[in-house]
Amino acid sequence: MVDSLLLRSPAKLNLMLNIIGRRDDGYHLLETVFQFIDLYDDLQFTVNDEGDVQRLPGNSSVAAEDDILLRTAMLLQSRFQVGKGVNISIEKRIPIGGGLGGGSSNAATCLLALNQLWGLDQSLDRLSEIGLELGADVPVFVRGRAAWGTGIGEMLEPIELDEPIYLVIDPKIEVSSAQIFAAQELTRNNDPLTIRAFLRGSGSNVCEPVVRKLYPQVDEAIDWLSQYATARMSGTGACVFAAVDSHEQAEAVKSRVPKQWTAYVTRAMNRNPVHRQLGLLEK
Repeated sequence: MVDSLLLRSPAKLNLMLNIIGRRDDGYHLLETVFQFIDLYDDLQFTVNDEGDVQRLPGNSSVAAEDDILLRTAMLLQSRFQVGKGVNISIEKRIPIGGGLGGGSSNAATCLLALNQLWGLDQSLDRLSEIGLELGADVPVFVRGRAAWGTGIGEMLEPIELDEPIYLVIDPKIEVSSAQIFAAQELTRNNDPLTIRAFLRGSGSNVCEPVVRKLYPQVDEAIDWLSQYATARMSGTGACVFAAVDSHEQAEAVKSRVPKQWTAYVTRAMNRNPVHRQLGLLEK
């Protein structure tokens, strides 16, 4: 049996984000579209026989007690009474607090990896249920398909989209999702959309005006990128993105990005490459 896996955990974009209500428990009822991009964290999982779950030294700035990878592994270990442990190392590239889903992607990659390494033989349905305990965006990475998301983002309908080149700009700040969702000025009773309406060009990110008001750096980044293409914000920010016509155009715009920001030239993907790496493409 394989006792080690090296996997590429991708980022995602929210191509639109609509809020149509609020549950009694305070969670917002959303409509969103998830698509993956080829910006990755590299994760190495190696089984140990001691039963320890530990993170090896790497470049992550997240404290161990806040690390969703460790929390995910320990949750699985406890849930299925696994005697083995795992050593996890991460080479982090996805910006933290940028709306690109790096933590959720890492958690999903951990679930998929340990399902194989520990021989748990759990279905994607079951892993998605466990993933939802860790975060609302985890199931889309577990399912592995670009999707129309409803509920709190966990009810997923696969959707086939164009896979353009996106230029993504990180304004180098972290946006608090809790702060944005708690903001009084956030509109929470928008009319529902349909997939057909989205594909025809409807839909926006209703969090964007709030973030632009509270975080001037995001406002500046959207204005700057809008000179070259239609700029949007992913999730609750801070990263902004725009589809461009070619890799060459993306590199040309990237070369002009102000030095205080970081820019990434990325390709959209309708499949999570972790599924391909693990042989799960059609499951």
